[in-house]
Amino acid sequence: MAGSTLASPTANAPVPGVAKRKHVSPGMESWLRFRRHRLAVAGTIVLGLLVLSVLLGPILWPVAINEIDFSAMLQGPSWAHPLGTDDLGQDVLARMLYGGRISLAVGLCAMFVAIGVGVLIGAIAGMARGSVDTALMWVTDLFLSLPQLPLLLVLIYLFRDVLKEIAGPEIGVLVLIIVVIGGLRWMPVARLVRAQFFSLREKEFVEAARALGASTSRQVVRHILPNALGPVIVAATIDVAVAIIAESTLSFLGLGVPPDIPTWGRILFDAKDYLDFAPHWAFFPGAAIFLTVLCINYIGDGLRDALDPRRVI
Repeated sequence: MAGSTLASPTANAPVPGVAKRKHVSPGMESWLRFRRHRLAVAGTIVLGLLVLSVLLGPILWPVAINEIDFSAMLQGPSWAHPLGTDDLGQDVLARMLYGGRISLAVGLCAMFVAIGVGVLIGAIAGMARGSVDTALMWVTDLFLSLPQLPLLLVLIYLFRDVLKEIAGPEIGVLVLIIVVIGGLRWMPVARLVRAQFFSLREKEFVEAARALGASTSRQVVRHILPNALGPVIVAATIDVAVAIIAESTLSFLGLGVPPDIPTWGRILFDAKDYLDFAPHWAFFPGAAIFLTVLCINYIGDGLRDALDPRRVI
C-alpha cells in the first residue's frame, strides 16, 4: 500500500562480521584468563594432588613414621617401601606424607602472618599523610635492609628454648618459625598495598563515597581494599613458596622443628651424609619441595594475568 511503512525483515538482523558479545561476570572473566595460562593450570593440578596426598596419604598408607626396622636400612624403592627407607629402616613415604602437612602448614600460616601485617601497615600508610606515612615507610625500609637469613637464624636460636618451655617442643618451635618467617616477609606486601591505596583513593568511585559521607574505614573496607587485593593475592602465592623454602632451610641447618618431626627439610638434613649410597633418601623430599614451589610460582603467574583488568580474553 502506498504511504505505508513496511518493516524490513532484516532490520533487526545482526550485522555480518560483528559478533554479539555475551555478558561475562568479572569472576568468570578472571577464570577464563587463568585457564588460558596452561602452566598455571598444570601447577594447580599438581599442587592439588600433592595436597591431597599429604592429607589423605596417611590414611591410604598407614605405616608408622617411627617404626624402626634395622633389617631394611637404606633400602631403595620397592613394593614394601615405594620411596625406600632411611638409616633406621623407617619408611620414607610415610615420613614424607606426614612431614608434608607441616611444611605446607608452615608456608600457609607464615603467608597469612605476612599478608596480615603487610596489608595493615600498607593500608594505614596509604590512607595517612605526612609523618605517619613517613614513619611507617622508614620502618619498612629498615626491615628491608636487614639480612633476612642471618636474622632468621639468630631469632630462632635465641627464642627456641624459651618457647619450648612455654608451649612444648613441637608447638613452640612451629609457632616461632611461623611468626619469624611471616614477620620478615611483610615489607614487600606493605609497599605494594601502599602504592595501590595511593592510586585508588583518588578514583571517582572513592571520591563519590567520600562525598556521600562514607567514613575512612568504610572507604577502605568496602571500596579501596577489595580493588587492591589482586596484586596482594599474587604476592601471597610467592610468600607461600618463600616460607616453605625458609622452613626447609631452617630444618636442613638443624634449627627447625625437633628431629623426631619429619618435615621435608628435616628429611633432607638427615639424608645429607648418605648421598653416595642412598640418594633416594634425599631425592624424594627435594623433589617434593621443588615441585611445590614451582607449582606455586606458576599459579602466581596465572593469577597475575587473571587479575589484570588490562588483559582481554
